[in-house]
Amino acid sequence: MKISIAKTAGFCMGVQRAVELALDASNAHKPPIFTFGPLIHNPQVLSLLQEKGISVLNNIPEKGTGTVLIRAHGVPPDTKLNFEKAGFKVIDATCPRVIKVQTIIRKHAQEGYASIIIGDKDHPEVTGLLGYAGEHGIVVDRIHDLEALPFFEKAIIVAQTTQNTLFYDAVKKWAAHEHKHYKVFDTICDSTERRQAEAKRLAESVDAVVVVGGYNSGNTKRLAEVVQEAGKPAFHIETEAELDIKSLAEVNHIGITAGASTPNWIIKKIYRAIEALPFNKEPEWKKRLFAIQRFLLLTNIYAALGAGCLCYACSALQEIQNPFPYIVISFLYILSMHTLNNLTGIKEARYNDPDRAVFYENNKIILTLMALVSGAMGLSVAAGMGMFPFILLLIMSIMGLSYNLKLIPDFIKDFKYRRIRDIPGSKTILISLAWGVAAALLPVLTESGTIKMGSMPVFIWAAAMVFIRTGFFDVLDMQGDRIVGKETIPILFGKDRTMIILNGLAVICFIVLFISSKLGVFPKLGFILLICPACLFIIITAHKQGYMLPGIRLEFLTESQFVVAGAVTLLGFVI
Repeated sequence: MKISIAKTAGFCMGVQRAVELALDASNAHKPPIFTFGPLIHNPQVLSLLQEKGISVLNNIPEKGTGTVLIRAHGVPPDTKLNFEKAGFKVIDATCPRVIKVQTIIRKHAQEGYASIIIGDKDHPEVTGLLGYAGEHGIVVDRIHDLEALPFFEKAIIVAQTTQNTLFYDAVKKWAAHEHKHYKVFDTICDSTERRQAEAKRLAESVDAVVVVGGYNSGNTKRLAEVVQEAGKPAFHIETEAELDIKSLAEVNHIGITAGASTPNWIIKKIYRAIEALPFNKEPEWKKRLFAIQRFLLLTNIYAALGAGCLCYACSALQEIQNPFPYIVISFLYILSMHTLNNLTGIKEARYNDPDRAVFYENNKIILTLMALVSGAMGLSVAAGMGMFPFILLLIMSIMGLSYNLKLIPDFIKDFKYRRIRDIPGSKTILISLAWGVAAALLPVLTESGTIKMGSMPVFIWAAAMVFIRTGFFDVLDMQGDRIVGKETIPILFGKDRTMIILNGLAVICFIVLFISSKLGVFPKLGFILLICPACLFIIITAHKQGYMLPGIRLEFLTESQFVVAGAVTLLGFVI
């Protein structure tokens, strides 16, 4: 089975902005915090906001305290004023595209124009737009109703920002034929247009489309309509529990698209559920291969294997004669630290990797024992190598264990960073340094007591490779990290800028390997290892262009670059 995900699936700019404002408000303002009506049309996000202490107000009280967020759909102009009069602090999370339509209506209403709004009469966005039209606002959702309208000397026609583009095209043709003096504005959000156009193209190239989003979401309903108009089955669902497994299991090519208010973690859950479907009719060996890949990734064994392979490559570049103990130490250290931090980070895993969160909840005791035993074994091996590697690994282990722990107590006021994880970008940087020290510096410092001429380029290459790997996973996890308040590098710099940085680092890794090998700082193995940064560059670029979808296979392929480093090193020695 082939799965294709629409590039436009998930949060649009306006929804993303509204959710971020709500999450920021929960961290920056004292309770109570409210949204006036549901912030967006997605029950899972609303449940999340409720967990964060953000309640829904459906009416304006005479008096009150706290903060109120105006939802993405907007409200009539007097609503904000009434909230402020009642004593609330108001944060306007209205989508900028909706504000544009409000501005058009208000300007023309002041000049005596009637406002014909093409949209759903009961939709909150339309209710807000009517507030700007005053007494001369009319809502129309069918061509027949347009034809029944009285003649206006001056009128404008605007569309709800999530309106069906094909229907609005018909409205524009009607106006051009019947009332040429009416002013018609293209107010459908370009994100909506792109989403619907892509849904149409997707439907034409697949056998069926799963449309993900709230049942009361207008733009999601229209995506389902677009798919059906293209002649393909549309399965409109809110969660993976509603998937029609029996029907989809017989489909060869499934498309996935999602409404503008659908969070990434819901799309990821549904993708993972569909990803497993073809194994019902695939050979047994493929089922087992998929299960093994999933197990190795969830338990961090594959990441630890990658760390061991990276250590092997780094040791070979530094011409260390007996790298085996250091490979074992790297494997055990990374297995222990990653597992323990996953155990203490289940909260964000609920959004970033729901499959991992469930796995860790169900196997908490076994995984904790595995992490503690592997950590103790790593320290034991290091102690057998001498006092220096033991002390260094012990310090690294203590730092790793303290990452999620509150180090600054609550009674110390005005201190923003109470845990290491609270420091912006700390996750990616510290993981990169930890892998780099364990794989590149620990072996050479233990063996020779000093850093060789080629040690720093090896360390830079290893740490940068891990930075790229971890930063890429952070890009995939941006939405969940934002929800739990974790300021990763992609959140600090933005997704596009981070992808540019990661690809730039891949180029730097390539250059460091090439120049160091050319100058004789590294053995000729350095030329063979050029394949690793080159592959990471290709993976990141392919994902950015939509050719590699997030899931078990993408994660496994990314982690495999470190295993490849070990494999080509072994191959180089054999040859």
